Amino acid sequence: MMDDTTRQAVVVTDIHMPFSSMVIFMVKWAIAAIPALIILTVIGALFWGILGGLILPWNRDKVRQSVSRPGIEMPASIPNAKHMTEPLL
Repeated sequence: MMDDTTRQAVVVTDIHMPFSSMVIFMVKWAIAAIPALIILTVIGALFWGILGGLILPWNRDKVRQSVSRPGIEMPASIPNAKHMTEPLL
């Protein structure tokens, strides 16, 4: 077992690698990143789904109260089809 007094620091200043080997290495690196991206996407979707499931019940009552106040008239959101076929002059 080595102790701290016998260790030597090493600094890499250059790597001699043919261009074609470097391209192949980088393509393999990109292909290996695809499963990691899928795993991170699933973890992110689960996280935001759980977070949304925890926060949504708090806001549901507030939204329901603001929409159903007595005396407030709600505007129609979709006009009937008869008005949509008339030309706008």
